[in-house]
Amino acid sequence: MRDDAGRGAGVDPAADGLSERQQQQLDTLLRVLEADEHAPTAIRRREEATTRHLADSLAALELEPVRAATRIADLGSGAGFPGVALAVALPCAEVSLVESQRRRCEFLHRLCAVARLENIDVICTRAEAWAAGRGCHDLVVARALAPQPVVLEYAAPLLQVGGSLVDWRGRRSEAEEQAATRAAAELGLRRVEVRRVVPFEGANDRHLHLFAKVEDTPDRFPRRSGMARKRPLGG
Repeated sequence: MRDDAGRGAGVDPAADGLSERQQQQLDTLLRVLEADEHAPTAIRRREEATTRHLADSLAALELEPVRAATRIADLGSGAGFPGVALAVALPCAEVSLVESQRRRCEFLHRLCAVARLENIDVICTRAEAWAAGRGCHDLVVARALAPQPVVLEYAAPLLQVGGSLVDWRGRRSEAEEQAATRAAAELGLRRVEVRRVVPFEGANDRHLHLFAKVEDTPDRFPRRSGMARKRPLGG
């Protein structure tokens, strides 16, 4: 397993090879986020959202499996990050925003419509219940969703063999990572790398945990809704 430091420079969408249309779409995301009082996030002001949502999401483009992805699932998408930012940056990829709360799904529909994001589907269900998504993604992403063993159990059934999971984390926890390693072994996953990233000035303790799906996930997964959190693997 690699443990690398990132570039150390903030991700600036305007300087990262994005087209004028892509920059306009990112601008629209920020505008909607700031204007919509029902946006499901406390970070809505443009300046703060630019760094803590957009730059934090686009930091994953440092990873080759993210840049190469063609079918992406964003679990627990909430206000749409990292999924909507990656959909803008990777216009040839199909992105599914998986969110179980209906009001958040309604916001995501509005956000994608205003930004004219045609490569996004909003999936209003729990990850465990999304049977149509199983085994057909080459990338699953999750940001601030749940303890890592829980995220692994949500993600593994959705990935095809050879696919990747990127899990956004803050400060590293040896105990949680050890539990996640044990959970990964049960799910057909293997930790490949922990990449420290600095997506914006002053960002501390931000890490991208990259897992590869190396074999089929056993048929007993996913367990029924709620079980991953109630009885997490790897304990």
